[in-house]
Amino acid sequence: MMENAERKPHDMVGTMVVIVGPSGAGKDSLINYIRPHLADRDTVNFVRRVITRPSDAGGEDHQPASMTDFEMLRQRGEFAIHWQAHGLSYGIPASVGHVLANGHTAIANGSRSALDRFASAFPNLLVVNVIATPDVLASRLQSRGRESRQDIEARLRRSNAFSVPADYRSVTIDNSGALHEAGERLLEVITGLDLSGSAATG
Repeated sequence: MMENAERKPHDMVGTMVVIVGPSGAGKDSLINYIRPHLADRDTVNFVRRVITRPSDAGGEDHQPASMTDFEMLRQRGEFAIHWQAHGLSYGIPASVGHVLANGHTAIANGSRSALDRFASAFPNLLVVNVIATPDVLASRLQSRGRESRQDIEARLRRSNAFSVPADYRSVTIDNSGALHEAGERLLEVITGLDLSGSAATG
């Protein structure tokens, strides 16, 4: 395991749902799809990550921070976990521990490279692995216009090489087609957790 969480409540009975997947799989779109459907459930909480990128950079609603501010927050123990990817630093606020201690569900956009940190910090973890076919991933990455062809090819290679380790509780959702189809599947998973505290895998 990599670095443990700076704060790790021992009574975190709620489930941390970490949504991972390759760039272009549609993680943000799926989170945005289920958010209004769960707005009336105070037992389901969406984690607002701290990221070292501007607030107007697009994508998810995050708390922007400079590298200096991020390091200050890290030193003060304000993160449950943190990691780096694609030249940016990401942090999950330590306040999520209180959400989980109350038995609630927390949903966070995560990173495949940080799964061991999530597993170390959160004893009740569910990994939602969002996938899409290579041609769909390539088309979505090209339409974003943020990466070169070489960068896109590298991302696709990393995508093909990844699988969730067998010892993680996980659900795989294919988001190659219509968003509402994958969105309804994710909604089913989350509402199942909220009602019973567990979810079927597969």
